[in-house]
Amino acid sequence: MAAILFYLILKPLSMLPLRVLHAISDLLCFFVDRVFGYRQKVIMQNLNNSFPDLSKAEINEIRHKFYHHLTDLIVESIKLFSISEEEVLDRFKVTNPEILEPYVKTNRNLIMVGGHYSNWELLAVGGDQYLKHQTVAIYHSLANKFMDAKMLASRTKFGMKLISRQEVKAFFSKKEDLTITIFGIDQSPSNAKKVYWMEFLNQRTAVMFGAEKFAKAHDSPLIYASIQKKKRGYYEMELEVLIDEPLKCAYGEITEAHTKRLEKQILAEPQYWLWTHKRWKKSGNLKVLEQKFEDNNQTN
Repeated sequence: MAAILFYLILKPLSMLPLRVLHAISDLLCFFVDRVFGYRQKVIMQNLNNSFPDLSKAEINEIRHKFYHHLTDLIVESIKLFSISEEEVLDRFKVTNPEILEPYVKTNRNLIMVGGHYSNWELLAVGGDQYLKHQTVAIYHSLANKFMDAKMLASRTKFGMKLISRQEVKAFFSKKEDLTITIFGIDQSPSNAKKVYWMEFLNQRTAVMFGAEKFAKAHDSPLIYASIQKKKRGYYEMELEVLIDEPLKCAYGEITEAHTKRLEKQILAEPQYWLWTHKRWKKSGNLKVLEQKFEDNNQTN
């Protein structure tokens, strides 16, 4: 069934010009927003909790803009199955790769952090070409082996390396080229023992601790990747050094820094964050353990 879906629907759609796919997005947006209200309850809860001072009209405006971006993101992600490298480089640009040059000269591996904001999928196919560091991302395998193979092939075709969680230790224990390892920092954590509690978008939030742990374990500076939607179908990524010397940071300082930086980006243009995501779905369960790990935050 997955193969039929891919070869009869996804692959042919991916071969269409993006202007045609955007027309499909307009139609899809009408049904997703106005007819079906896709995950509207989740979106509205997230928006109302994140922006308690906004009016109902202002919240709805963000929701409508988000749906329009979401359907664009869907069709643009489908396009990646067939997109050429030339078109990728036209539609996705890294504006200041030169800020990483000091780390190239000193032979330092890096961590790149960002959230599910703007078009993060384009980073997979459009980031490696701009950087002297080898881009690496840690991924969760899909349950469907056919689609997992197709996604891997699509995301790695222009240079990025994808490694599974089971391969992380072996990969980084070997002598490799300079790497910049990408972490998504806004997932809802599944393990209460590996979180950091802080305020994020006006809510008490459990934040995954992986980027900070990795940065300290490998003494890797932290780079924030800010992807901006310049116009429909065109994106730019600006790099920012958040943490230059991770070993000098206090417990939680790195996590606070990258989460607050993402929050700043969301507050500036909230329609481009993934509001359908149940970011705070674990909060009720994790709350009973909060005091225990809050004590850990303070003592480490």
